[in-house]
Amino acid sequence: MPITTTHVTLTDLTRMLRESAGEEEGVDLDGDVMDTPFIELGYDSLALLQVIGEIQREYGVEIPDDAVVDAETPRALLDLINAGTAPAA
Repeated sequence: MPITTTHVTLTDLTRMLRESAGEEEGVDLDGDVMDTPFIELGYDSLALLQVIGEIQREYGVEIPDDAVVDAETPRALLDLINAGTAPAA
């Protein structure tokens, strides 16, 4: 059942990254990682697809698979996710 909260935070995202693909040794996901490319954090496109699937299930947000290509950092992915959760005008 999707969560009723419609705003995904960095804490939510890093939790899902850890749950889906683990955490790279030497990478501190609790640090300032908003603008760090996912590849430097140790996450490839497959890991991000898993996270996107989890976000879709947990939050009920539809995110195109090709969004992984455009969202290279946590900030970019959160902007994409949260733009998709905004109520329709």
